Amino acid sequence: MYRIQKVVIIACFNLLILTLCTAQPLDIHVHGYDMHIELNWNAIPTADRYEIYRNAPGQQSYSLLKSTRDLRLQDWTGRDQPQSDTFSYFIRALTVPGNILTTSDTLGDIVTAMTDEEYLDMVQEYTFRYFWEYAHPVSGMARERLGSNDIVTTGGTGFGVMSILVGIHRGYITREQGVDRLLQLVGFLQFADQFHGVFPHWMNGTTGEVFPFSTFDNGGDLVETAFLMEGLLTARQFFNLDHPKEDAIRQGITSLWEDVEWDFYSRNNSGVLYWHWSPEYQWQMNFPIRGYNEALIIYLLAIASPTHPVPASYYHSGWAGGNYESGLTWYGHKLFVGPPLGGPLFFAHYSFMGFDPRDKKDAYANYFLQNRNHTLINRAWCIDNPLLFEGYSEVSWGLTASDDPFGYSAHAPGGTTDNGTLTPAAAIPSMPYTPDESMAVLKHFYQNYGEELWGEYGFYDAFNPEEDWYADSYLAIDQGPIINMIENFRSGLLWSAFMSNPEIQPALDAIGFEEDLVSIEESPDLSGQWKVFPTMNHGVFYIDLKDVTSDNVSLSFIDLFGRNVKDQLVTEKSIIEIDLRHQQLHGWIWVVLQSDSEVLNTVPVWIN
Repeated sequence: MYRIQKVVIIACFNLLILTLCTAQPLDIHVHGYDMHIELNWNAIPTADRYEIYRNAPGQQSYSLLKSTRDLRLQDWTGRDQPQSDTFSYFIRALTVPGNILTTSDTLGDIVTAMTDEEYLDMVQEYTFRYFWEYAHPVSGMARERLGSNDIVTTGGTGFGVMSILVGIHRGYITREQGVDRLLQLVGFLQFADQFHGVFPHWMNGTTGEVFPFSTFDNGGDLVETAFLMEGLLTARQFFNLDHPKEDAIRQGITSLWEDVEWDFYSRNNSGVLYWHWSPEYQWQMNFPIRGYNEALIIYLLAIASPTHPVPASYYHSGWAGGNYESGLTWYGHKLFVGPPLGGPLFFAHYSFMGFDPRDKKDAYANYFLQNRNHTLINRAWCIDNPLLFEGYSEVSWGLTASDDPFGYSAHAPGGTTDNGTLTPAAAIPSMPYTPDESMAVLKHFYQNYGEELWGEYGFYDAFNPEEDWYADSYLAIDQGPIINMIENFRSGLLWSAFMSNPEIQPALDAIGFEEDLVSIEESPDLSGQWKVFPTMNHGVFYIDLKDVTSDNVSLSFIDLFGRNVKDQLVTEKSIIEIDLRHQQLHGWIWVVLQSDSEVLNTVPVWIN
């Protein structure tokens, strides 16, 4: 009798649970894109898992697509161009034993060709999710990377703040939602660890305590703090309504901004700013911030500070005080500043999400032209592909810092810095500088690699076709440039907001920036067809100049450090032999074709 009662009670309990759960509908949302369809649905209490069923073109019935505990699914359908395909779905919520709790309605959508604007919308909205959905629940700050749990990143949070402004502007969230997130974040920062007003690189997103980046790097990080301030100052100007919450955001940001002791990080008025300081290790990291790299914004903000500024002379003695200027031309594109071949492309992004480089120059460069040429050199290197990596082409390029099959590295053109890893956060954030070339990469990566390279937060961090390797990671410092620089290309939103801060223009004036209205039209290629072969040799190679159309042609040979190792006049446009064996060279040499001292083009060769 007792057993019968127990069975009846259990059966009644299960029936009650099923009844309660069935009362809550399972709502499904289906959105089709060019090559995939995304499904989202609500959670059902007591559901252990969800089964997604799909009906594809040519099928007579629905079949099980996947069983998952997630509430979102990317179905990479592909598409037979140019046709559109319709896919339909329904979802079942199941208990642990497999009882069906509820079933959704059947919904469908199409995969069909998209416009450029629709592509940009897709990439921005997906990338935005990283900073919105995956933000730390306590602090609202950006997690360092997927899976970093409580570790949040200061610079990546600055990028994330700007992405929230984009999210409001594009309608991904409401202004009120963005305001609440900024209040959460700014409030957390008021009580987080600071070192003379400077935040650490990493901190605990729950407690605000420093999380050491390395043994001696357990204090303030001036570069990461500058990226954070770049984002916060942009938000201060964006949230400009006369409203108590927006007033509080502006006041909180101003307080954080004015607390940063930029002058302390001059290390006793040394004429240069230092990257790190720790109460425990003091200046032991001993890393002066000199260009050219990603850190221009640090000196701009330090000079602009209303409370703890450094003199404008620091821009020249500190930032530009080392091996700053270049003047070299690679693949026909001149670099005004920076290392040979330009270095990784994040140099062109981190400081320029807020700082608008258009129509202005300092004593060294117009940084819009610098960034454009830097990008074009990066692209040209991948097209030339002297290391013969799989997958490189005119629509598949972009070298910058990212994960790779061997760990993490700052990828860049060069014999030791290119290992075949392509990073979406290289070419795509350069869209303001190279819109057509970058858009072609975005489409190519999505259409040809998307099944492996695309996830719920957009493009994964990197991939390496040579190694048949695809990252499953997302990094805040790579996600931010994608969404933010696309927005600067589309609307100039972030540039406009940051540059409207009243402290910025006086700082630019003090540094010596002046108006520089220039055209970005490409100069015609006057070189005609010329060939260098073999590009890998032992110091002897040949140059075919028979089809060169320019007059007064000469050749120069430049090593990887920009040193001129040989000049040669061309007296006859023919195939000429070049012998550099007596120079005892090893590594990359650039053959530079010139006409009347104007650089026409460059080609790299590798000398064994």
